Formats: sequence, structure tokens, C-alpha cells
Amino acid sequence: MIIKNGLVFTQDKRFEKKDIYIEDGRFVSPNAYTEDKADVIDAEGQFVLPGLIDIHSHGAVGCDFSDGDKGGVKKILAYERAHGITTYCPTSMTLPQETLETAYASLNDPSFFHLANVRTDQPASGQNPVESGYARIAGINMEGPFLDEAKKGAHQACYLRPASAAFFDACQKAASGAIRLVTVAPNIADNIDFIRDYHEKVTISLGHTCCDCATAEKAITAGADHLTHLFNAMPSLLHREPGLIGAAMDAEDIYAELIADGIHVHGTMIRNAFRMFPDHICLISDSIRGTGLSDGSYELGGQIFHVKGKLATLDDGTIAGSVTNLYDSMCHAIEIGVPMEEAIAAATIHPAKSLGIYDQVGSITPGKYADILLVNKKMELQRVL
Repeated sequence: MIIKNGLVFTQDKRFEKKDIYIEDGRFVSPNAYTEDKADVIDAEGQFVLPGLIDIHSHGAVGCDFSDGDKGGVKKILAYERAHGITTYCPTSMTLPQETLETAYASLNDPSFFHLANVRTDQPASGQNPVESGYARIAGINMEGPFLDEAKKGAHQACYLRPASAAFFDACQKAASGAIRLVTVAPNIADNIDFIRDYHEKVTISLGHTCCDCATAEKAITAGADHLTHLFNAMPSLLHREPGLIGAAMDAEDIYAELIADGIHVHGTMIRNAFRMFPDHICLISDSIRGTGLSDGSYELGGQIFHVKGKLATLDDGTIAGSVTNLYDSMCHAIEIGVPMEEAIAAATIHPAKSLGIYDQVGSITPGKYADILLVNKKMELQRVL
């Protein structure tokens, strides 16, 4: 396949008018292209973007990954792919260990995966899910239960616990090694020891915590290099107590998730976040099962939440998560003044780098999987390839 005449988003965050060559599901250089009778797509007047990567999403279209239902997972992955998200990390809530293990085991299907080095029992092989109408899974995001009750958000307090090697190892075994990201509150007893012991095995994200700056610095020194939804479920940045945000800004190579749905974070702070963490913002959806559905009441982690427009709340008014997908969140960031190139990079390049999969996805580069979005000048999604 050849995609001609499009404005291609490059890995150095520029748009360049050029042709894209795809062979056997991967991008190739023009001189390596061997197909005699190629399908040609004319992308004149359109942007050509890499497929988006959502590293933090609980569900959509009435389904939640934590349900442990393989059919529900397929519905979520189909919804994501249809909305331009081609690589995806299903995210678990704080739940009993048995429930989590069941949810993780429900993903033990090679057709969900495809990338190398995601599962301990499977190399990159088989049918590319994106070509079959689904987002591929790049690993599991374990958001709980190693969280701080004071900043639990929509997580149930009764299931929170300090980080435990035995607990995590059992979950990782059930997941066939697919847990790639785990949120830890560093101010809870023994959690920094867990960070020190596990940061080379999984990406450690700091969040759902009221930790002070000194504790955050210890956690970063121990190996944490990621923030769970910046600004949400953490102390505000103060000049005398910078907290987690200040410590992360002061460190190098900390990737910060950001929910840009217009509900979780004010537009001014969305713009500022890109200045605070240059080249390290990862836009996420944090979407829940109400995403893609009409207003109503639904379930999240054993609790009822209510959707009205873009807002999802628990009975007590706590924001329960997002009902906006990553593509729409990226477009919202652009609409409120984030430079287009930076917003796109935050939904493609940065999350791929944060998970260590940038060698396979995240940019339109020879050798990588050929995940392509065709988008018109109004940023309306036209086609997912």
C-alpha cells in the first residue's frame, strides 16, 4: 500500500508532505518497497498521523476491563480502534485480589496482543489485531490497590493495601507477565521498598497520594518515573511544599499522564502542563464503561456512577473517571491552545516511549507497525488503517 500526498506527522514533531509505503503491515522506506501492484490511497488535503496510544483506560461502551469478560474486552478494543486508538493498555481498578486475577487472566488470548516483549509467554507473532478491527494491547495498567486512602478518588477504600511482592507477583502470574504499569502511593508504609525492588520489572507510576516533596523525591530516586493523571488525586503545587508535582518537575525523564477531557483539568493547566513537562506529557482518556453511551447510571469498581454529558460522578460528587476517548481529548487540547504537534506527540510518541515500545509503534517510521489515521483539516477522523 502507498499513501500519497498527505501531510505526514513525523517523529520530530513536524508535518511533511510525502508518500508513505506499507508492506506486510509495516512502514518501509521507498527503496525497500517491493509490491508490484500496490493499493494507493490519495491523502491530498489530509493529515496522516500514527495510531494513538492510550495507556490508561478502564473501559467503554458498557464494558469494563475489570469485569473479566473476554467478550467485553473485544467490544472495548473495537470501540478504541474505531476512534483512532490502535494501541491500548486496559486499566484495572482497586478490587479484591481474586477479582483482579480473573480480569488479568481474561486477557490470556494471543489475539489481543501483538507487540514483542509484552507477555512472558508470547513473542510478536500472529494476526495484527489492528488489521482485524481491534486495538492491540500493549500491556496492563494496574492502577490499584497500592494507593493512599486520602486520595483514593473513585477507588474503594476497603480494598486498598500497601504494596506487596506476593500480591503483585500473583497478579503478574495471572496476567502472564503483561502488567507493564503500576500506580504506587509512596507515602504508604513499605511502598518505596516495592518501588526499589520492582522498578526494573514494571514502570512505576506515582499517584493517588498525598505525599510531600521529600517522599516523592525518595520514590523517584528508588526508580519511579511516571505520574498517574497529573493534578488529579495528588496535592496541588505550593511554593513552600511542592509535593509530588514539584518533585517530578525537578527530576529528569518523568512522564506525566494528563486527562484533557475538559472536566478533570482546567484548560489553563492543560496548557501549562506541556510547559512543565516538555516532551513528557502522555495524554490519556481514563475512560470508563460510560464512554460511548448516553447519559445514565453505570457501575465502576463496585460503585454506581452517573453520566451527564462529559461528566461522570459518584453519588457523593467525586469525579469517577472520564467518558471521553483519547482522540477527542487530544482534539480538545488542540482546541484550547496546545500546539497541534505537541498534542499529537502526547498521544503517540510520548506514551510509546514511556512504556518502552517506541521501537514498535508511536511514529511513522520504517520498521514499525503501520498504524495510520487519516484526518481532515478540521481534525475529524476519516479513516483508521
